[in-house]
Amino acid sequence: MLHALRSHWPEYLAEAWGLGIFMVAAGLAALLVEIPTSPLYTLIHDADLRQALRGIAMGLTAIGVIYSPWGKRSGAHFNPAVTLVFLRLGKIAKWDALFYVLAQFIGGMLGVLLMLLLFGDSFALPPVSYIVTVPGPPGDWLAFAAELLISLGLMLAVLILMNHKNLRHMTGLASGVLLALFITLEAPLSGTSMNPARSFASAIFGGNWASMWIYLSAPFLGMLAAVDVYHLLKFSTARMCAKLYHADGRRCIHCGYEPQSAKENLK
Repeated sequence: MLHALRSHWPEYLAEAWGLGIFMVAAGLAALLVEIPTSPLYTLIHDADLRQALRGIAMGLTAIGVIYSPWGKRSGAHFNPAVTLVFLRLGKIAKWDALFYVLAQFIGGMLGVLLMLLLFGDSFALPPVSYIVTVPGPPGDWLAFAAELLISLGLMLAVLILMNHKNLRHMTGLASGVLLALFITLEAPLSGTSMNPARSFASAIFGGNWASMWIYLSAPFLGMLAAVDVYHLLKFSTARMCAKLYHADGRRCIHCGYEPQSAKENLK
């Protein structure tokens, strides 16, 4: 455990940073399109169009953090359910998985805290309300089913692309596009979380725990189910590493890859 912490802390820090940035971006997007005093809110009266803008903003944010230097370093999980999938596949060590998950929860909470400190009641009160994820009017069980299905779909797409030699570099792009579509189309059902740390970070400050069981279970169940579907389709995991984007210039604590310059320094 101590060896993992001493050796791999930059990757853990990158995981915390990634979800923290995502939460800040989600908060800013909500403020820009939902606060009545915002110019965008005044300009765009259609709530569906404003929701689509939030989806595009979050999709672009996801793509940005995945392909950022820090995203390339850790592998850009930024989600406990994603980390658990790679643990199940044997692509990440147990201690690394534990510290990744802890970092993700801490990073998410720090992102929400930063938004609260910067914007106060504008961020805390409706319509933004700490950007909590809550079920839509159809109720909890439909929200649960929707979260499970979109989590399964996102993870299945990630797994298929990651193991395809000519498409693996597009995994981050596809993830961002799918996130944008889900936020645009599915958010009225569940709020589109797919990430237990993301929902927990909002709930711990907002105090809204009524339906938290959905967001602490459905993403895990959906993404783990994606592994079973992936195996049923007879796809291999031989080429797969626990990085959504495996950059040649970055070390990989998962598969042991070291850039050439680092190898030369060891000689």
